Amino acid sequence: MKRAGTLLLLSDLSDFSGAARLRELLAGDPAIRVRCSPDGRHLLLLRPPGAPAPQLLIAVRGPGAELERAWPAGQPSPLDAFFLPWPAQPALVLVWENGLAEVWGAGVSPGWRLLQSTELCLGGGARVVSVAAPRGRLVWCEERQGDAEGRLGSPSTAFSHCVCVRTLEPSGEAGTTLGRKHILLHHCPPLGLLASRRELFLVPSATTWPCVAHILLIWSPSKGKVIIAAPRLGLSHSKSLNPSRGDTWDFRTLLRGVPGLLSPKEPLAVHTWAPTLQGLLLLDFRGTVSLVQPHGCTRAVGTLQETPVGLEVSAALGIFQGTLACVLGSTLELLDMSSGQLLERKVLSTDRVHLLEPPSPGMEVEEELEAGGGLRLLSALGLFRVAWETPQGLELPSAEDLVFEEACEYYQRRSLRGAQLTPEELRHNRTFRAPQALASILQGHLPPAPLLTTLRAELRDYRGLEQLKAQLVAGDDEEAGWTELAEKEVARLLRTELMGDQLAQLNIVFQTLPTAAWGAAHRALQLQPDGNGRLRSQAPPDVWKKVLGSTAARKETFVGVLPPFELICQCLCQLEPRWLPPFVELAQQQGGPGWGAGSPGLPLYRRALAVLGEEGARPEALELELLLGSGRPKAVLQAVEQLVQKEQWERAFEAGLALGPSSPLLRSEIFKLLLAKFARHRRLDAHFPLLCRLCPPDLAPAELLLLLRTHLQDEAGPPTPFPEPGAEPPLTVGLLRALLEQTGAQAQPSGPVLSLYEDMLGDPDTPPPTPPRGPMTTPQTPNHSSLETWAPSGQGLCVTDTG
Repeated sequence: MKRAGTLLLLSDLSDFSGAARLRELLAGDPAIRVRCSPDGRHLLLLRPPGAPAPQLLIAVRGPGAELERAWPAGQPSPLDAFFLPWPAQPALVLVWENGLAEVWGAGVSPGWRLLQSTELCLGGGARVVSVAAPRGRLVWCEERQGDAEGRLGSPSTAFSHCVCVRTLEPSGEAGTTLGRKHILLHHCPPLGLLASRRELFLVPSATTWPCVAHILLIWSPSKGKVIIAAPRLGLSHSKSLNPSRGDTWDFRTLLRGVPGLLSPKEPLAVHTWAPTLQGLLLLDFRGTVSLVQPHGCTRAVGTLQETPVGLEVSAALGIFQGTLACVLGSTLELLDMSSGQLLERKVLSTDRVHLLEPPSPGMEVEEELEAGGGLRLLSALGLFRVAWETPQGLELPSAEDLVFEEACEYYQRRSLRGAQLTPEELRHNRTFRAPQALASILQGHLPPAPLLTTLRAELRDYRGLEQLKAQLVAGDDEEAGWTELAEKEVARLLRTELMGDQLAQLNIVFQTLPTAAWGAAHRALQLQPDGNGRLRSQAPPDVWKKVLGSTAARKETFVGVLPPFELICQCLCQLEPRWLPPFVELAQQQGGPGWGAGSPGLPLYRRALAVLGEEGARPEALELELLLGSGRPKAVLQAVEQLVQKEQWERAFEAGLALGPSSPLLRSEIFKLLLAKFARHRRLDAHFPLLCRLCPPDLAPAELLLLLRTHLQDEAGPPTPFPEPGAEPPLTVGLLRALLEQTGAQAQPSGPVLSLYEDMLGDPDTPPPTPPRGPMTTPQTPNHSSLETWAPSGQGLCVTDTG
């Protein structure tokens, strides 16, 4: 059955603030740049530099104030503007050619206000040529004035640009926190920047050096790598590029490592670029549409019936439900992404048309959820949705049906009878009154506004999930759809009681689509890095209670089904192993009576270790971090013993010194462990100041010497002042002087001296006590009368003062 494309009117623009000005700008300027906010409520229109005022307009759908700005003649207008994906409040960033960046926000107070202003180009004379704002980052390509000096058209001026990045994080009233500047690429040609939700595409511009104008770069921040691709040659190569690890590349060095991509080839003749979730779409002047996929491979999608005649003809590309939509002038063509076949062609009533990105998952407005998704098309006539009509026979369940079906499954799990409960029985059985009351509310018989407002968001999410499932059943099995389905399913399951079938379903989603499942769990727990390698969370305790609950607390479990905490740990081991220890530490800070960190079952660090595998087969680095961050004395001592065995002395001392005054016994055990190694060999001498800092404050010199005596090695003969050739030097009093003085100062006796060794550490002006009188014996004269040796009961302690 042939599908029919439809244009559904979502808004005639009358519900946008400043509707008249919005229609005027959309109808008048074909070169205007249009962007949409992640929630779909705000439209940003930016006119090119030199255009008549106003150059910037932000229209709001529903309640809210518009923003209209104009810059006088002679003053530069913004090069580009982007909405920031902050869920708390709408925000946008404006970037000028001279490197000025402004962050604007609309908070509690009416209207927009300037939150922050900063300079991106710290060096004088730099010029921004392109900018993009992938999620959580601001990336720009700037021209260095010093590098650009020289003969026009020379190779030195052709590679006088660099690509830089700064992180963007929401920061309360300040709006946004900009991280430090990091250079991704040095000495590169002028590049255009195009961002999708996952990748950043660096494409050649009109002024790019012809020898490299056939090459484009794909940077994936989440994977920490960059791909060099040559679409005409069908070649690509991957390199590591992770700013958090300090990675940076010289563009020329990067290309020298892949000489096969440098074979002579004509520059890419591209009319229009369009970033999508599936990759980068490009339309050439012959009407051919190709897709550069995120892994660097390029495939032809299809050929349009019409070809663009020059750059003055506007074009827009987008993908929805496995279909390519191309607006070329006043013509809309729909092509199948798999076969390239033309499915439908429509003639529009205007040639001033813009395709908008779909809203971010979970941020759609209610009208668009009712419409069922698809691409949005904006013109002066209104906001439309272009999508396929729902096939006949594929009916979405009503809200009332969803209530009884969900309630039926809920009551069936708690029923002791063997008969199967049906939705029809729930409709007519007066025993189950809650679903009937909710169904009456949805039918309009009982319209209490507060309750309906509370349920609206959850029912809308559930209905959107069912619509997405229906679209996939209809044949739209693209990867983005399955990813969105997995994210919605995990978010829904985390809001239910995870028992039996729900827990098994959660396991299946994590095993099938781990990346999407981790993304949904990340949002549910509201995890954010704090800049010090740790994580923080603003999720309510109820969410953590469901995540940290163990299988021991669940009555219905299946063999091989993991609890949510183990699922997340297993997913982190596969995707982001370095975030596993911070996540476990954060989880240990949560908890309540009978669950999480306060549960009588296994500690969370041991549950995480069980996910890593059997003892001896686990990654050593992860195991050490989990043990050190557990806060359990036995686990920390086990980790320190492993560090001592590997002779990682500095980390062992750091683990001991990191313990606060609330753990004196554990610090004392770590000190004794390291003191034993200090007594046996000299490899800890360089770390002796750390050993002094770790020394317990209540340790007396006599106790210290007794500990040393326990660990000193037995000597075959009498001690000598100098070690044997090739032998390791013995422990001497000179090495111990600082530690003995520290212990003596920490525990000065208030009464008479009771220890033979403490006498040596007392006041030097006070004479020592008179030794007891006794019978005198004549000592035997040794062979070398110039050397006097004293061998106390401490074995192997040679008193040779080297201090």
